[in-house]
Amino acid sequence: MKKLLTGNEAVARGAYESGVTLAAAYPGTPSTEILENVSKYKEIYSEWSPNEKVALEVAIGGSIAGARTLAAMKHVGINVAADPLFTFAYTGVNGGCIIISADDPGMHSSQNEQDNRYYAKAAKLAMLEPSDSQETKDFVKEGYRISEEYNIPVLLRLTTRICHSKGLVEESNRESVEIKQYEKNIPKYVATPANGRKLHIDLEDRLIKLEEYSNNTHLNTIEWNDKKIGVISSGVAYQYAKEVFGENASFLKLGFTFPLPKEKIKNFASEVEKLYVIEELEPFLETEIKAMGIKVIGKEYIPLTGELNPDIIRESLLNKKVEKINRNEEMIIGRPPTMCAGCPHRGLFYELSKKKNVVVTGDIGCYTLGSAPPLSTMDTCICMGSSISAGHGFNKACEVNGVDKKVVGVIGDSTFFHSGITGLIDIVYNKGNSVTIILDNRITGMTGHQENPGTGYTLMGEEAPQIDITKLCESIGVKDIKTVNPLDLSETKKAIEESLKLDVPSVIITKYPCVLKKSTQEEIEDYGLDRKACVVESTECRKCKMCLKSGCPAISFEQDKGSIIDENMCVGCDVCLQICPFDVIKKVGE
Repeated sequence: MKKLLTGNEAVARGAYESGVTLAAAYPGTPSTEILENVSKYKEIYSEWSPNEKVALEVAIGGSIAGARTLAAMKHVGINVAADPLFTFAYTGVNGGCIIISADDPGMHSSQNEQDNRYYAKAAKLAMLEPSDSQETKDFVKEGYRISEEYNIPVLLRLTTRICHSKGLVEESNRESVEIKQYEKNIPKYVATPANGRKLHIDLEDRLIKLEEYSNNTHLNTIEWNDKKIGVISSGVAYQYAKEVFGENASFLKLGFTFPLPKEKIKNFASEVEKLYVIEELEPFLETEIKAMGIKVIGKEYIPLTGELNPDIIRESLLNKKVEKINRNEEMIIGRPPTMCAGCPHRGLFYELSKKKNVVVTGDIGCYTLGSAPPLSTMDTCICMGSSISAGHGFNKACEVNGVDKKVVGVIGDSTFFHSGITGLIDIVYNKGNSVTIILDNRITGMTGHQENPGTGYTLMGEEAPQIDITKLCESIGVKDIKTVNPLDLSETKKAIEESLKLDVPSVIITKYPCVLKKSTQEEIEDYGLDRKACVVESTECRKCKMCLKSGCPAISFEQDKGSIIDENMCVGCDVCLQICPFDVIKKVGE
C-alpha cells in the first residue's frame, strides 16, 4: 500500500521495516519529526537524549549489543556528536547503525548551512543521499544491509526539502531481525592506540570494498538521453536538474556518495560532450571529480550558498531569465520574527534591556529573539550551550584586563540539559562570577514542544523523574540560586540586581510555561494560567509608547488613538500593564 509521507516519516517507516529496535535523537529542525514518528512504532525503543553526542553513543551501544539502531540529528548536531562519530567508523558495528544528518541549506532554522557530506569523508563513513521520500525509505533499508555487510556505520544525509516534502511511498511489512549475539572483542571495541592503529588499516580495506560496491550498486544509476550534456548530481539537486534539462541531458544520479563510484563516473564522463556537476552548497562531488582529472562545470556558475531550485539552475547554466511577478517593494511590510504575545521570556528581557554595562551572552532557542528590537538584549549567540561558557570567557577576559563589565548568560531549560551544565561547572570550578539565567518554560519550545529531562515525561509518553534544575545547580556548587516568575517584573528586576552585585557564581531560574504549551490542569492552577486579557483605556493613553518597548506583537500604536491591544492575541501576561507609567492598561472587565 502506498502512503503520502514526508522524508522524515519515510525514515521512521524505513527503520520500522528494517527491524530497528532502538533509536535516539535530540530535536532540531529539520530532523525533529524523525523520532516523533519513530516513537509511534512501539516495536522500537525511542528516546530524546540530552544532546546529539549522547544520542549517538546510545545508538553505538545498542549496535555493539547486536541491535539495529538509529541516531538522528540536524547538521549542527553532528558537530556535537563528532567525537564518537570518528571512532565509530574504526570499531565498526555489530547490529547495523544509521546516523541521520539533516542539513539545512538556506538556514531556515539554523545558525549556519554547513555541508555535512564532508563528515562522511573525514570520518570515513559510508554515505547515502536519497532524492525523495520513496528513496529515503528504501535507502534506510539498504543502509542497514550495507552497515552489517561492510561492518560500518552509515551516514544518511538529508536536506530540508527532502525532510519536509511529501511523496508516495510503498510500504512493506516489518522485517524480523533477531538481535545479533554480542561477543566480547577487545581489539574491535576498545579503541586504545594499539588497537586503533590496526582498526584504521582494516577500515581502509573496508572503504576499498565499499568503493567497489559503489561502482556496481543500483543506488548509483545512469539515465541515458541526449549525450551532448551530462549531469552528475545527488539528493534533491537531482530533482531540480531533471526539471531543468529533462531528456535533453543524460544523468548520473548518485545515491551512494561516499566512497564515490570513480569508475562509473569516468565511464559516464567519457560518453558526454559537456559535463555539469549540480549540487547544493559545497563542491563536494565537483572537487572529487576534478581531482580525477575530469573537466566539469559547476560552482563557477552555480551558487555556493543557499538553497538551489530549478530557476537558479536554469539561469546559471542556460542563461535563461525566469519571469517573476512584479511587486511593489514599498507595499511589503517587514515582519521580523518576534517572541509570541504572552511569552514568559519577555519580562526577563525587558528588565535586562534596562541594565547598563551588562553583556548578555545568548544561546539557541526561542529566546534568541531577545536580540531583536525593541528588546535588543543579547550580545552573542554561537551554538547550543555556549551562552554560559562564552559568558565565562568574556567575563574572565574583562577581569584579567581590568575592564569593568558584568556578564549574564541566558539559556533555555532543554539547552541547559543539552550542553549548558558543563559550562556552569566550568564557572564554579574556575571561580567565575557571571550570572546564569535558565529560562525554564517547562518544555523544549523552539522545535515544537518536545519533552526533556525537566518535564516529567519521555518521548514515548511515559511518566519519568523530573530533573530538578535547582538541586542540579546546588549539586555542582552554585551557592546563590533564585527562582522567579518572569512575568512579575518587580520580582525579576530584584533578582537580577541582587545577582549582579555578587562576586560568586549565581543562577536565576525563570520558571513559567511556554504560552503555546498545552498545559496540564495542575500547571493551570500552579501558574494561574487562566488570565484575563488586557486593554488600553484609549481616552486616558498619554501616547508615551512605553508599552511598545516590551515588543509584544499584540500591541500596536495609532497616532490619534495611542496604544491598542489586540484582545484576540493578548493572553493577559500583564507585562505591559506593569510597564505603563500612567496605569491606563487594565484587565478586560475590571
